[in-house]
Amino acid sequence: MSVRYYSVAPGVRVNVRSGPGTSYGITRTLPEGAKVPIYCQTTGTNVTGTYGTSNIWDNISDGEFVADAYVHTGSDGFVADRCG
Repeated sequence: MSVRYYSVAPGVRVNVRSGPGTSYGITRTLPEGAKVPIYCQTTGTNVTGTYGTSNIWDNISDGEFVADAYVHTGSDGFVADRCG
């Protein structure tokens, strides 16, 4: 399966978390203009971001998730396989 890369919202430094929700710890912060791979997606905390409100979280690395509301996928729904 080929992995697609998506742009993070312009002018935003997005927090990367250890799980799909705002209750998980921040592992790092993405720089402005970052592109991220989406390996799989899952549901978690509702987040309101640049691209609306969504409970979808994107798995960008092993044990690293970002809120889909800050990633420009061109869709309000899932664009990758579900995690797990």
